Amino acid sequence: MSAMFSLVKSAAVLGIDAYIVNVECNLSNSQLPRFITVGLPEGAVKESKERVMSAVKNTGYYISSNKIVINLAPADIRKEGSAFDLPISIGILCAAERVSAKRLNDYVILGELSLDGSLRGIRGALPIAVSIRDEPSIKGIILPKENAREAAIAGGLSVIGVTSLQETIDFLNGDYQPDSIQVNVEELFEQKRVYEQDFSDVKGQEHAKRALEVAAAGAHNIIMIGPPGSGKTMLAKRFPSILPNLTLDEALETTKIHSVAGLIPGDEGIVATRPFRSPHHTISDAALVGGGKLPRPGEVSLSHHGVLFLDELPEFKKNVLEVLRQPMENNVVTISRAQMSLSYPANFILVGAMNPCPCGYSTDPNNECTCTPVQIQRYMSKISGPLMDRIDIHIEVPAVKISELSTKSVGERSDSIRKRVQRARQRQTIRFEDYPGIHANADMNTKMIRRFCEIDKVGETLLQNAITKLGLSARAYDRILKVSLTIADLSGSDNILPEHIAEAIQYRSLDRQLWL
Repeated sequence: MSAMFSLVKSAAVLGIDAYIVNVECNLSNSQLPRFITVGLPEGAVKESKERVMSAVKNTGYYISSNKIVINLAPADIRKEGSAFDLPISIGILCAAERVSAKRLNDYVILGELSLDGSLRGIRGALPIAVSIRDEPSIKGIILPKENAREAAIAGGLSVIGVTSLQETIDFLNGDYQPDSIQVNVEELFEQKRVYEQDFSDVKGQEHAKRALEVAAAGAHNIIMIGPPGSGKTMLAKRFPSILPNLTLDEALETTKIHSVAGLIPGDEGIVATRPFRSPHHTISDAALVGGGKLPRPGEVSLSHHGVLFLDELPEFKKNVLEVLRQPMENNVVTISRAQMSLSYPANFILVGAMNPCPCGYSTDPNNECTCTPVQIQRYMSKISGPLMDRIDIHIEVPAVKISELSTKSVGERSDSIRKRVQRARQRQTIRFEDYPGIHANADMNTKMIRRFCEIDKVGETLLQNAITKLGLSARAYDRILKVSLTIADLSGSDNILPEHIAEAIQYRSLDRQLWL
């Protein structure tokens, strides 16, 4: 029998974008049965041989050729994952003249096969759909039904969700015509934009709530210091609910990152709320910022357009905290390997929480602290100065009084706080319209601070007194000015007033000599 050839279009993810992969299949006879996959396949792709051949056989097809060669082009980029199972099996069956080639050029095909021929979900459906929708030669995408709603978010494509190899064969042969999956993105976006936790659940802690409102309004990084049980984690979990609503573009970008990481539930399709990520303090630096032999997004990228919460901040390894500095400065993570270099977006607000001392009770009037001054100093010094330079707001969160816990009054709801935050952000959008990449007060550099943070003589005197009398460090000066501008935005003022500076000074607890 002469050799038979077929070509099936598939795709792979590189970073948070995707590219077309041509799956070329050649069937021929040989003295020894062989199944060869070339084109820099990684482990899961190499193992596809057993899944593919078992699925083809259990679907009821017999391949008479005993030599199968699969080429994944372009051959100079490493291919990984199990999404090539379905296109490889279709390529084999097409070369064996069991599947019609008429529709193959119109569709990108993706899917992981079970041994019985059923399909499992894949990673990266949305970034792939977004990347191929503008390709003039491609009409649609065929992929597991589990990922169909996610891919349909991209729009502009015919999305065919299938449950098995047999359904895919029937569709390509014209024997089965499923409806193309359609998603009303705006409607879905509104339905999913719901936060389960609300600021009204928090009893007391009005000072901490106000500080978090300021942090949300100016996209400032914040750290909370207080004894165990004071509500630091409870406040942090509700922080995303007062951030401005995600725009559709932000939601799509965030969803692409979560899709690459395989974190999109089949019934969701889109990330419509601000992400909240809270890794344990035993996390490695690669898991935090991303990495691995084949780089994956880390927690900082999964927090993109949302919140990264680091509880028990001094307990994190020093090298783990230090790798945060670059993404906090540039809002992007670059992972370099010998064979590739990838970038993942990482524009997040850092919320840290810590005890005031190793035992946790140095500021708690109801419990006695057992720590020595040296132990406290050593504990506080675990957070480096360069990292603290990137945190604008420090607040003390005292233990909640019993009288506040027992009150039946309900605090202000998150949606009313969010409205004030969004009005402040709108002022910042107008202010920075001539500065690409600058969207909030926290992003200002020194030159911009000098331009936009002008204060009068009374305010200057107040700030100078704070620096000298309260023992604030020199690095606190610019931080106080940025936070003062955000407080002015919240109040609707065009100028930074002395009361705005006075409030901002309160948000520099860790700069005081008490803590140093």
